[in-house]
This record gives sequence, C-alpha cells and structure tokens, in this order.
Amino acid sequence: MKKFRKVLDGLTTSSPGGTMGSPSCGSAAGTPTAAPTPKDIDVQETLVSENFQLCKTVRHGFTYQPTALAFDPVQKILAIGSRSGGVRILGRPGVDCYCQHESGAAVLQLQFLINEGALVTACADDTLHLWNLRQRRPAVLHSLKFNRERITFCHLPFQSKWLYVGTERGNTHIVNIESFILSGYVIMWNKAIELSTKTHPGPVVHLSDSPKDEGKLLIGFEGGTIVQWDLRAKKADFRIYYDEAIHSVSWHHEGKQFMCSHSDGSLTLWNPRNTTKPFQVTFPHGKIQKDGRKESCKPILKVEYKTSRNSEPFVIFSGGLSYDKAGRRPALTIMHGKAITVLEMDYPIVEFMVLCDTPYINEIQEPYAVVVLLEKDLIVVDLTQSNFPVFENPYPMDIHESPVTCTAYFADCPPDIIPILYSIGAKHKKTGYSQKEWPIAGGTWTLGSHTYPEIIITGHADGSIKFWDASAFTLQMLYKLKTSKVFEKPKLGEGRGADLGEEDPFAVQMVSWCPHSRIFCVVGISAHIILYRFSKYDANTQTVSLEVRLQCEPEDIITPSENENNPCFSEPGSHSPQPHHQNPVSPGSRTPDGAKDSTPFLKVKDKMVRVPPGYQSDLVIQLLWVDGEPPQQITSLDINSAYGLLAFGNCNGLAVVDYIQKTVILCISTVDLYGATDPYQRLTRSPRRNRQSTSEHCMRGLSNFYSDSKKRIRTSYQSLTELTDNQQSIDMERSKSPTSVHYPTSLHNDPRILPEPVASLRASHCSPVFYLLDNDHVNGHCTSPTSQPCSAGKPRIPMGPEGPRLTRRGPGRPPFRKAQSAACMEISLPVSHTEGHASRRAMLQQLHGVTMYSHDEHHSTASYCWNERESRENSFSRSRSSSVSSIDRDTKEAITTLQFGESYGRKSDALPTPCLWVGTSLGVVILIPLSIPMDHEERLEDPVTVGPSGAVQMLKGSVLRFAFLDCNGALIQSPYEIWRDQNAPEDPDRPRRRKLVHFSPSSSQDAFGEGHLTVVCSERQAKVFLMPSQSCLFVHNITESSFVLRADVVSLCNSVCLACFCANGHVMTLSLPSLRPLMDVNYLPLTDMRIARTFCFTNEGQALYLSSPTEIQRITYSQEMCDNLQEMLGELFTPIETPEAQNRGFLKGFFGGNAHTFDREELFGEAAAGKASRSLAQHIPGQGGVEGMKVAASGVVGDLARARVALDERGQRLGELEERTTLMMTSAETFSKHAHELMLKCKDKKWYQF
Repeated sequence: MKKFRKVLDGLTTSSPGGTMGSPSCGSAAGTPTAAPTPKDIDVQETLVSENFQLCKTVRHGFTYQPTALAFDPVQKILAIGSRSGGVRILGRPGVDCYCQHESGAAVLQLQFLINEGALVTACADDTLHLWNLRQRRPAVLHSLKFNRERITFCHLPFQSKWLYVGTERGNTHIVNIESFILSGYVIMWNKAIELSTKTHPGPVVHLSDSPKDEGKLLIGFEGGTIVQWDLRAKKADFRIYYDEAIHSVSWHHEGKQFMCSHSDGSLTLWNPRNTTKPFQVTFPHGKIQKDGRKESCKPILKVEYKTSRNSEPFVIFSGGLSYDKAGRRPALTIMHGKAITVLEMDYPIVEFMVLCDTPYINEIQEPYAVVVLLEKDLIVVDLTQSNFPVFENPYPMDIHESPVTCTAYFADCPPDIIPILYSIGAKHKKTGYSQKEWPIAGGTWTLGSHTYPEIIITGHADGSIKFWDASAFTLQMLYKLKTSKVFEKPKLGEGRGADLGEEDPFAVQMVSWCPHSRIFCVVGISAHIILYRFSKYDANTQTVSLEVRLQCEPEDIITPSENENNPCFSEPGSHSPQPHHQNPVSPGSRTPDGAKDSTPFLKVKDKMVRVPPGYQSDLVIQLLWVDGEPPQQITSLDINSAYGLLAFGNCNGLAVVDYIQKTVILCISTVDLYGATDPYQRLTRSPRRNRQSTSEHCMRGLSNFYSDSKKRIRTSYQSLTELTDNQQSIDMERSKSPTSVHYPTSLHNDPRILPEPVASLRASHCSPVFYLLDNDHVNGHCTSPTSQPCSAGKPRIPMGPEGPRLTRRGPGRPPFRKAQSAACMEISLPVSHTEGHASRRAMLQQLHGVTMYSHDEHHSTASYCWNERESRENSFSRSRSSSVSSIDRDTKEAITTLQFGESYGRKSDALPTPCLWVGTSLGVVILIPLSIPMDHEERLEDPVTVGPSGAVQMLKGSVLRFAFLDCNGALIQSPYEIWRDQNAPEDPDRPRRRKLVHFSPSSSQDAFGEGHLTVVCSERQAKVFLMPSQSCLFVHNITESSFVLRADVVSLCNSVCLACFCANGHVMTLSLPSLRPLMDVNYLPLTDMRIARTFCFTNEGQALYLSSPTEIQRITYSQEMCDNLQEMLGELFTPIETPEAQNRGFLKGFFGGNAHTFDREELFGEAAAGKASRSLAQHIPGQGGVEGMKVAASGVVGDLARARVALDERGQRLGELEERTTLMMTSAETFSKHAHELMLKCKDKKWYQF
C-alpha cells in the first residue's frame, strides 16, 4: 500500500493551494493560507507508465480533397488518394485503412498490383511509392524519386512487373516493380513523333497496352498526338495528329478500335488500321443551333469503353455538357446503345472507374458498376439495372453533410442504447437503393475480443445532431436529430435574423448527454439551450420556453449626468424593455425606446406539434437581449437527471434551471457567487468624462467549408477594435488601480447586503439579473488564454439625461459570431511575440466562445484575421503572465466548467449533499450547495433552494474539469435517474415514479464523514482536494510554456487517471490521486481550431478529434489496445486464386496475333536495355517494418515471378519428358515391328533349322 500525504511547501509555493474560505485572503489573490493537515489517505494506485502507449487506430469519414481512385477487380478493394498525401483503402464494412505519405505531397495516381497485395502511388513530388498491403498496417517498401522530369501518367499491365511512367516532357520510362529501378529502355518523345513535326506533343496523358498485342504500347499526348509504339522493333506503328487536345483513351476489348475524349466535348472512334481520320466523331451533348453550328461543350475529362456479352457496349464519360446552360450540376453520362442517361451529381467529379468482372483487357468486360469519386462524396452506380440506381454506402461518408461544430465520445455505454437508437433511426432511412450487395467487398474483418458499446455524437452547423455507433473500430449512423425544428423558420427580410445576416443560427456549440437517463441537452450558437427526452412513442407536445436575462453590462447605463455622485446602477425598472410586439431594429442603431430588450434571438414554436419517436424537445432556454446588446454565448453546461437541474454559464454569470418545474432557480453574476469571500479587491471607480471612441466587434461565422467562385472560406472569428489615439487617456487608464463594485441598494437578494453569505436564493425565469460594475481592463491586458471577458474595454461618451446609451457596433454589424464550424477553423499563427499572444488568446476565445480585449492591441489599428491562406509559423507563444498573477487586470470571469455531484457544501457538513461545482476563467473554484426535495411529490411542487458558499480554491489558468474520487481512489459517478418513457401508456398497477441511482462518497466507505477527493484540472495545473476540509493534498503543474485544451478523468485498466491534451501537441496522463506523470507524448501540434474544439477523451483509453473537415481520427493511449490493434483491424489482402484467362480458340489465336509470347524481361532487362542514368531517378528503400521487410526480401511480386519461373521450368521439363516419351514410343514401335517380322520369318521353321 502506498501512502500519499499532503504535498508540503516545496510544491505549493509555485501555486496557490490554500483555502479561500475567509475574507482575509480576498486582498491577496493567489496567496496560499495555512490548511489543516488531513489524515493519511491510503490509495493503491495500479496504473504505471507501461500501461500507456499512444497510437492512431482508425479514421472515419470521407477523404478530404480526394485526387485519385483505383480498384483491384480480384481482391475487390478500393483506394482513394488525397491532396494531403493520404491514401484510404476500403473493402467490406469494417475493412478501412488509412496510410499517409511522409512527404505530404498530393497523390496523382494509384495503381494496384492486381491480386498481389501491393499498391503503387505516384505523388506530386515526382516520387513513386510501392506499398505492401499484405499486412494490417500498410507500409512503403520502395520509393523512386525522379529528379529531372515530372510524372504525369502511369500504367501497369495485368500480371506484369514493368511499370510504364509518362512524364511532362513527353518521355516514357519503364520501372521494374520488384527492384524499383529504372530500365535503360526509354521511349523519347522525339522518336515517338515524326521528325518533320515542329511542335512538342505535350505531356503524356495516356499509356495502355493493345488488347490485341501486349508488345504494342499506345501513347497519348496532351496536344492531340497518339502513337502506337512497337516495343520489340522500337519504332512507331502509326501516328495520329488530331486538332483537339486529348484527355483520355479507352480500348475496345478486341483491340480493333479505341475511343478518345477531347477538350471540345467530342468523342472520336479510331481504327488502328486506318488512322488518317476517325471513323466516328460524336458530340454527345452538343446540339445543332439554328445557324447550323454545334454549340460549344465542356471537355470530356475521361471516357471508358466497355463491352457486354448480352447487350450493347457501354460508353461512360464525365463532362462534355454545353456551356450555355448556367447552373448545371456536374454529370456522369452513360451511353448504352441508343439510350443516353445523364446522372447529375451534387459535387464536381474528381474521378470515376468502371468495375468489370475480368481483369484481362482482351476479354469481354461485362461492367456491373461504376464508382464515382466526387469532391465530397463517393457514389457507386449499379449498371445491371436500366434505371441505374446507386448502392447504399456502408461507410460513414456523410459526416460532413453539414460542417461539424462539436463532438462527444462515450465509451462503455449501456448495452441497450445502441439497438434502441438504431431502431428509431432505421425508420427514417432513404429508399430507392440498389438491392444488390455492396460491390467493394474485399478483405476480411472479424469482431475483436475487446469490444464494448461506443457512441460518438457530432453537432453540426445546420443544427443537426448525429448519433454514431462507434463500436469495434467501425462507424455507423444510428439516429439523426434536427434541433431547428423546435424554432420557427426565420423569414427573409423580417426579424432579427435578417438584420444580423445570420446564416447558421441553429449551429450546435456543445452537447451534454446522460446515456442512463437518456436526457440530452444541446447548446446552440444563438445562446439557446434545448433539453430533449427520449421516447419510443410519438406524441403531441408543446415545447416550454424559458427566457433568462444573463447580461452584465453596467457601463452602458452610467453617464456623468446621471448619478454623478453615486456611480452605480439605477433600478432595473428604470430601463425595462419595451413590449415585445414592437418591431425589432438593427442592433447597431440607437434605440432610446429599447425595443430590442428582453427578446431572444430565435422564436420557439408555440403550437402543439406531432413529434415522432426518438428525442423529443421538452424545454428551450434562451438568453435575452439587454440594452440593445445580444446575449453572450454559453461557455459551460451540465445537467443532472437525478436532481432535475440544468446549469449553464457564460462570461456574465451563472444560471440554474429546474427543468422538472420549468423554472429558473438561480440567475447570478460571477462576482455574486463569492458572497462575502470575494478574493479580489474592488474599489469604487468614477465614470470617465472625456473618452470619445467606439469599439466595434465584428464576429463572422462559417456556413460552408469549401470555397467556390462566389464564396470563399471565411475566417471563423474576427475581432476588430478601434481605439483612440489619445495617449493621455490611455495613460490615465493604465494609471488607475483595480476597482471594485458598488451594488444598487434597490436590488434584492444581494449577498453583500445580507449579514451572512446567501443561504437560499430562488428566482423565477423573469427575475432580474444581478448587475455588476467592472474595471474595464483598466490596468493592462488579460493573460490567461480563456480568462478574457466577453466584451470589455468599451469606453463611454458623455450623454444627457435624455440621450440614449452608446451602442458598441456600427449599423449592420452582427452582434455575435455565427457558427464556428470545427470543420473549417483553419488558422495560421503569427510569428512575433505580440501577435502570437493575441492569436493565442483569440484562438482560445473561439474554443470557449468568450470574447476579449487587452491593451496589447492598443498598438495595432488593424484587426487580427486568420484564415487558411496565411502561411505563418504554426506555434503558440507563451502567455506573458499567469492568470493568477494578473487578476487585478481582468474585469470579468467566465464560467468555464460546471459539475453536479454529491459533495460537502461547507467544511462543517457531516454528510454529502447535492452540490454544484463551478470553475471560472480566473481559476477559481466555487461550491454551491443545493437543497432538493427527494420525495417524488414534493419534487414536483416544492422549490429547490440554492446558496453559494464562496470560493474554495484557486488554480493557474481557467478551470477545465472536475471529478470526484472516494478515499479508495475509485471514481464516483454522478447520480442519475433511470430512464422512463413519459409517453408510455399508463399502468394503474405500476404508477410511474422517478427511480434514482446515487453514488454517495460514503457508500463505499466504512463510516460517514470520511469525505471524498475532488480532482480539479485547469489550463496549467491539476490539484486534488480532500473534502469537506477543502485541503489540497496533491498539486501538479502540467505545463508552463503552453496550456491545456482538453482534460478529463477517464477509466482505464480498472483504475482512473487524468488525461490532458495541450496546445503544444502533448498528450499527457497523470495518476490519481497522486498526480504522478505516467505518459507525455508529443503527438499533434495544434495548428487550427478544429482540433481544439473537437478533441475529446473517453474511457478505456480512447480519444478522437476532427483531423480534417470531413474525417474523424480515433486514437488510443492504452498499451493493451495497441497490443490488440492488429487483431481489431481488418485484413486488406485475402489469398484468392487469379481467374484464368478465357480460351481464345485456335482461329482467334492464329489470326489475332500471338500476344502471349511477348517477353518484357527480354526487352527491358539490364542485359538487353542496359542501365538507366543514375541522375534521372533515385531509389529510396522504404521503412516497411519487420513484416514488410520480410515480404520485401522475398519480393512483393517475387512469389509471382518465382511461380512463373517454376511454371516455365515445369513446362520445359514436361516438354523434354514428352520428347523422351515420343522417342520411347518410336523405339517401341520399331522393336515391335522387327519382332513381328522375325516372328513371321521363323513361323514355319522347325527347331532343327535354326
């Protein structure tokens, strides 16, 4: 047993560790005070460093920015290349592998070594790579870097080890796949064309073997030249010079004709025996105009000419549509006989490929499907049915259907939740798909032994929520919820939405889900919260709406003419909002009548509606506009089904809602939470008289994450602050001391008026907000990344008694940013220290939805604007000072985290009671006791009382996470209510009552009063407190040069640990409760906000983040899972016998040429062709790992080569045996003949005649 005692002065001097329970410590923020020494805590920690290892597991979603496509017709696996150098290999559901080129160069082309378990990739850095697919984690075996020429096209004939490589100069090189070395055989462009030709033919755009003779290579040049090269004779058989540029070429399987697609939208059909002109020219989409001319068409980028045994040939191509029809979507055209079918696509076509039964190009192809790779989707069309339906895609390719704005990950869920969600979601699936099985069915996958229910939740910019089954490294959508259905649809040109130009008013900002009670809560970008209950029955419901005033902007109503000698607020009634029926006006306009006050941004449907089974809205909470200012975004949320309470906060304060009684029981500013134990000194401040400047906040959101001709990718956040050039006023502002707050005597329930801290505070949903006066960033800048106030540094101008308050935005300015899509938040971070500091704070501002201002920006009139086109150094600069050391410079505190749980509200408590733990952006931890009626009937009628008890502790940086452990080190779960269907038919014998499950800290201990441990993690620090004494037992400074973005207490190996993800890319784990470092891996430097907003940990050593706007990357930090990873992943390669070629027959083989006697080794080998120039290309051995090197040693295609050699030797031996047998038969016949003659000669002779 390890005994952990309280960490003494040696560790606590660097961080405040004392209690904040007495008023004496209020003037010295961050100074530790003496605390009683707790009793020994005996906890046996079982986790050690050997339990942790970080690695990627699987990637879900659609390949971001795809560029290339390939298919193995025997193995039936598909490969997709991307612009970032990634390769995605897909097989049957569960077989999904992601590979990444180290160079990050775009993938230009992919070529499978059919049925050999290998893949060749050609990248934009002119490098060829050979991947081994015979292992679960593919690896590069060889690379070949071209130094002089750029690769444009590659072709690998079936069952060949020689790869043809076309270049930009028009040359064709040949690479040996086994050794990955260039052959000395080169087809130079000047030899391929006629000597009389004066122009360069252009890059090579096509290479293919003639189906009639493998010794003939067809070379297509971009300029319109086509050459058939005789590889044996090393000369051209024919040359074609066409006026239009060539994009692609496709052979008929008999080799008697081929088809070309051109830049003018035409298709030409050529006969190799007569190449003077094409014998057929068609414009599939070019109609004849009135003047007799053909209308101009777009280029046909690719064409495939496939034959069928029982029907007309298929001609399938992309592009070729006419130019005159504006707004036409990209299309794939299928010409089958005289029928022409145009399949319009939602996105531009990147590549397509026709799937055929046979891998041999000289056989009837029999196409059965066509794979279409779009910019944002993958579609497979069934060619065997006349209406060409699409196959239902089993892969999760629609994660990005709307940009992802938040994620949540739940491992080890209740086992019944996935089937229920699936059954509800299956009722809303689309129909009309092909009835045949998904054709990409290669590889093998089995359910691993380490499986448990996992669910991933994604929130999107359009307000939709998707539940995904993530068990066993797969991803299947279970259920989709649309939060926008709760609200009235905004009408164009009417309402506040039109004034603000809001495009994503329903975007999801965060979610909270209790799988046991099935209570689901959504926070939206428009400062709204929707609470959902799950039901298996449809119902007629009317959603209850609560409106909360949580806005603290006191400086707006202080003027020198009003209350000159008493700089405090007037009564709330003196500036109450006007009735709601008045027309709303622009938020940037001056509105003396206050028509915009007390109205929410969205309007909830107020009529009874029929809702289907699934999640049904029960309550909507909306923050109201106050004094013409929009509500600030919600930064924290927690919900507890056992208590029936919901708590949320922002940079103005905290609100607690009783969603059972549909009332607001607490609405209070952050400073009021301290009660009499305010740790900060706040003095009176007089209003400024001579400040004439305006502050303007322009916050823009993202509705789309792809750029097009009309709308480019917008930056996810832009803050523009215009400051005065009056240096004297700036100096005066900096010279002021930290100020404090005077409260209006007219406000009720003021904790400072009462003799004791507030013990019971209850408010209805229309109760006034608690106002406070802040110091407006008088003394400098904010330093903690997330401890910025929501809107500060807003100067005033003097006004008369009748004058309106100064609005902070110009006309037409959006009052708050739109949906910050996690899919498109790309930022490039500045280099300089000042810019780096500002960008660091702005980035965290996006992360928490908190706006800020600091005096660092006084010296810059331009706005900081980040987008993905900027190319600055992607690194974070260190904060200039900690948030604890500069508390006097901050004006407001944002509520950054909330947690309900059973705890000890006060040091004198003997038993645990329901409590709410509150963490702020200044690193302060506040504990709020709750008094909740436990009886079922009383809970429905009696009020819940709340009493803030003041600050408990302080940490460096914003508080991110709370967790509770018992004194044995076991995690204490939050209590919850067992799910009950409120729409189920009533049973008189079994009345529906609430069934609660409590995890009391004392339930696992021998005696009451043992207390429990509270784990608190902030951006810089982690601490463990003993409750109820509130003594700090352990403290650990997580980072000094960076800050923590995500932290969570997770279960792993039947124990618990603290997992952290820092902005510098480090993933750390700490033991609990001793906070010993167990793992610290520099995994992923934070270069954009997408990772910060979507990174989340879960139990069993797993985590995920959005690696691109369309892909979710899952990782594990568990050694056990890393060891079992090979077992859980699917096999890409399955041993399959190569189908035999069809018997061509004697006449066809005799008159059609002998294509099977072509020996490439004899032509391209070193003995015949010599060695290529060393400066032309450089061979780079791959790092394929142990398994890959074993395969490399034997040769990826060595098995096939050796099999061929053995077959040749066997054939030779069989030939020799046949000759010997023939000789023996001849000899036997001769012997028999002679024996017969001898028998006839001696037939009549007597014995004595011999």
